[in-house]
Amino acid sequence: MLNQGIGSWPARRARKTPDRVAVVHEGAVLTYRELYERVLRLAHALRGLGVARGDRVAYLGPNHPAFLETLFAAGTLGAVFVPLNTRLAAPELAYNLTDSGSTILVHGPEQDGTARAAAAGAGVRHRIALAGPDSEALGHEELIASAGTGPLDEAVAPEDPCMIMYTSGTTGRPKGAVLSHANIIWNSVNVLVDTDLAGDEVTLVVAPLFHTAGLNMTCLPTLLKGGRVVLLGAFDAERVLELIEELRVTYMFGVPTMYDAMAARPRWAATDLSSLRTLNCGGAPVPARTIAAYLDRGLAFSQGYGMTEASPGILYLDREQTSAKAGSAGVPHFFTDTRVVLPDGREAGPGERGEILVQGPHVMTGYWNRSEDTEAAFAGEGWLRTGDVARTDGNGYTYIVDRVKDMFVSGGENVYPAEVEDVLLTHPAVAECAVIGVPDPVWGEVGRAVVVLRFGARADADEILGHLHGRLAKYKIPKSLVLTEELPRTASGKIVKPAVRDAYTDAPGDRPQA
Repeated sequence: MLNQGIGSWPARRARKTPDRVAVVHEGAVLTYRELYERVLRLAHALRGLGVARGDRVAYLGPNHPAFLETLFAAGTLGAVFVPLNTRLAAPELAYNLTDSGSTILVHGPEQDGTARAAAAGAGVRHRIALAGPDSEALGHEELIASAGTGPLDEAVAPEDPCMIMYTSGTTGRPKGAVLSHANIIWNSVNVLVDTDLAGDEVTLVVAPLFHTAGLNMTCLPTLLKGGRVVLLGAFDAERVLELIEELRVTYMFGVPTMYDAMAARPRWAATDLSSLRTLNCGGAPVPARTIAAYLDRGLAFSQGYGMTEASPGILYLDREQTSAKAGSAGVPHFFTDTRVVLPDGREAGPGERGEILVQGPHVMTGYWNRSEDTEAAFAGEGWLRTGDVARTDGNGYTYIVDRVKDMFVSGGENVYPAEVEDVLLTHPAVAECAVIGVPDPVWGEVGRAVVVLRFGARADADEILGHLHGRLAKYKIPKSLVLTEELPRTASGKIVKPAVRDAYTDAPGDRPQA
């Protein structure tokens, strides 16, 4: 059997479009032929280091061609790729390395010290440094230059594991979601069908590749189609606007805070954005003010909802519906099915709130070495529990209300923080916010708003919380407010609610005057 996994993509692309540009990074360009040659050499080098079928190969570093080379080289050998979050501390990384059983760690120069500390005692046999060899690490370029280019004939089936992507670990130890080659392929097909990516796509990849959306919703579908990906090591709003204009970017993914930062730049109004065809946004619903800022420039968002365990695409709202279905996450991707179920397992009717379940060929095979967690994650018959509360309208569009665990009960009423946050964001002084439940002797729990003000703005609890009166039921309005300079976020831009609760549950909050 031939290699039917994503490790074969560079070879298949090289025979179809060998001279088309595949990757752009800091001015350097790789064609599909060159990408394939480098992947093949790295695969030979890894095999020479003892990497065999099923072994785990980890990568720790910024967006860089080496990330893709390592992913495809591992796939060529039937090995399993483990992308690691660069924001984690050495002990956290050591846990992921040990838990996955990774024997090879490829890392960037910025992560040299962290990689050395994390790999020590974690079972890693070889470190491969992008900066070059040293007394403890092999050099990435040196390995590629010295390796062979003969064909490799490892058979890889679609159902074989492709990568282990660790969840953010916002509650307890992170779990490794095992995504098969088929999971990644079907997710990419969903993106191609629903997003209409073209062979001339120029995709700016600024979200971190170790995050599932940056890798699986933008980068890999573009490479499958034969477009070019422009890799940016870190988000910088000014640089993103420059690249869009300079390289005629057609597609990018970001979270609302990224798009807000771009629209806040002085050059926003003058930047040529005419090349952009698709702006995809995930991580959180796009606020109305952000939608308006981009509509003023003739741009509309496509929005999505997903999770690592689903590779990640679940719901998709195309740009034609951005305004008409504002606040919705859309309808299921083409080869995806969803259900909203009540606590007793019955199907929820339109407008009823329940947990959203997802089924499809892109849903993970399970958690790495966690059979009990895997069993608990599924509701039976392949339906994955998302842990998110949703409702649907009469046309089948789904609205994510909140995380099941973020909801709190105040005086017997369910309060969904996302709903309150959405209204808080309509206050002109509020840049970011998070709402949590805090203990209350009368109501059991009441809401507390944690707010970041816009630069230069001034507002107090009376003004901000007063803005909610008449817009929300009284029981939903937070009873106190804390102003802060920033909110804790994951690498993908999502607010880390457990960290907010830890930091602000016992903090003194300003209460509006009676």
